[in-house]
Amino acid sequence: MKDTSGKISGFSKLSAAEKRRTIAEHCLGNAEDSYKFEAFHFADEALQQKFEQFSENTLTNHALPFGVIPNVLVDDKLYHVPAVVEESSVVAAASKAASFWYDRGGFKTVAQESIKNGQVYFEWYDDVEWLRNNELVFFDQLAASTAELTNNMEKRGGGIRSFLLEQMPGISKNTLKLTVEVNTADSMGANFINSLLETIATEIPVFAQKNNRKAPEVLMAILSNYTPKNFVTMKVAAPVEQMTWSKKYPPEVFAKRFVQAVQIANGDVSRAVTHNKGIMNGSDAVILATGNDFRAAEAAAHAYAARNGRYASLSEAGIDKDRFWMKLTLPVALGTVGGLTKLHPTAALALQMLGNPGADELMKIVAAAGLANNFAAVASLVTTGIQRGHMKLHLDNILSAEQASPKQIKAAKEWFANKTVSVSAVRDFLANSR
Repeated sequence: MKDTSGKISGFSKLSAAEKRRTIAEHCLGNAEDSYKFEAFHFADEALQQKFEQFSENTLTNHALPFGVIPNVLVDDKLYHVPAVVEESSVVAAASKAASFWYDRGGFKTVAQESIKNGQVYFEWYDDVEWLRNNELVFFDQLAASTAELTNNMEKRGGGIRSFLLEQMPGISKNTLKLTVEVNTADSMGANFINSLLETIATEIPVFAQKNNRKAPEVLMAILSNYTPKNFVTMKVAAPVEQMTWSKKYPPEVFAKRFVQAVQIANGDVSRAVTHNKGIMNGSDAVILATGNDFRAAEAAAHAYAARNGRYASLSEAGIDKDRFWMKLTLPVALGTVGGLTKLHPTAALALQMLGNPGADELMKIVAAAGLANNFAAVASLVTTGIQRGHMKLHLDNILSAEQASPKQIKAAKEWFANKTVSVSAVRDFLANSR
């Protein structure tokens, strides 16, 4: 019997079929079980090959629901927003909030900026003060060295916006950090920024040599996913008397409870983390649907939430002169050209659904989805509680996992209409209905 307990050697050199058979043998116990991976392949062979090229060591495709949040009104423009998410109630909650705010003027842009950044870290073994005194000449030479890269970006309205040179005494007296701020137009810009930084990194020793300075040593050059100058702030507002979300509380009581809940999220990290996760439920779903990098968005959002030295809510809420308002600032780097935005067929379809927006427009839509989901989540928390609606939507998943019959599904939905849903309760119901 073949030993499958050890290291797999040369895996990357195997064909796709051989990789599936190897993993089936090592992980599933039988190479013939490779069909379990192939069951999720596209019938269109060319499309399958395209998907396999998106990443490495691809075994199969992993499907997630592609849904829609209808009636998202952003700056008086109506969108029906694509959303890819596996968690029940996210799309339903965002949809309910979007409809609620559609009737109250929708989501409005308060502020927006589109500057990304990256850093070159290097050791300057010569006189640091001399470099600081000559930094404008230094910056000009670095910018000139990137002309070949930036020409096309500048034609699209992008390009380098600024340089900033900082010492890092906590590391060593010679360690310097060069930050380059960039506008990448409608591209997310990761590859562009990294190429730009690596070009600049090679020019730093050239500058030193040209000025008869000791040779510096470049440590690394890399973009930053912390983008505090690449943000959008969206807001909703309405007279308190129009805050008729809840049947349990009158509008003025609902609004006060809501504001207090957001204030708690701003002051208590235990609540803030989950509060912000609720924002990203909506935003990530749109980011993923449009082929953008939701991991970068998550990292940027949570770093921004801690920008003042403690982790806090990304959203705010208040009541001014009998008018309720809520706003969200989301630092998010997105693209509508390049990457997977056109290569991935459903990402391309998602952008088409949105009218093929530019990056700035997509930022607004993503933030609006996050604000919608955040509003719905907080509204549920201060009224009926989060589990009632969530578990009712989760009932379908439980019934599917328990392989309930159509008759049992119908009966279960009627039974749990006014009862608490749980896995054990559903199992007991099904056992008694068989």
